[in-house]
Amino acid sequence: MRDRALFDLAIDSKLRGCDLVKIKIGTLVLGPEIRPRAMVVQQKTGRPVQFELMSDARSSLLAWLERRGGTVDDYAFPSRINITGHISTRQYARLVDEWVAAIGLRPQEYGTHSLRRTKVSIIYKATGNLRAVQILLGHTKIENTVRYLGVDVEDALELSEATEV
Repeated sequence: MRDRALFDLAIDSKLRGCDLVKIKIGTLVLGPEIRPRAMVVQQKTGRPVQFELMSDARSSLLAWLERRGGTVDDYAFPSRINITGHISTRQYARLVDEWVAAIGLRPQEYGTHSLRRTKVSIIYKATGNLRAVQILLGHTKIENTVRYLGVDVEDALELSEATEV
């Protein structure tokens, strides 16, 4: 239950692992329900980034948080070692390795950042909208987003060829 909630949140939030593991229950809930949107201040940049929580993520998070219990000030994914702490980024990375291996992929080729990149890659492929992806990732410079997605001349030409004037 915890792993499903963590996976769904990783995909929808597009957060770095260090921000994902530190998310608090209060960031995710509004009364007895999971918020449709949430906001986190990124550790790396100090800038806020908003994200949506789709219905699957809301369902898995609600099931997990009902089972987990806790207050709005508690971490959503607590450490099993330190009762007041959160799971470590290393533990999160081990979980991602397990998930990747479980579906038959090579853990050496995927990591926590693969989950951050998943949804924005799909959004970019569907829309070609780099600015939207930049905002979703919380990047300050479009050049970083271009590099992050691996956008190249071929991508630009495909977009151009698909556009009739």
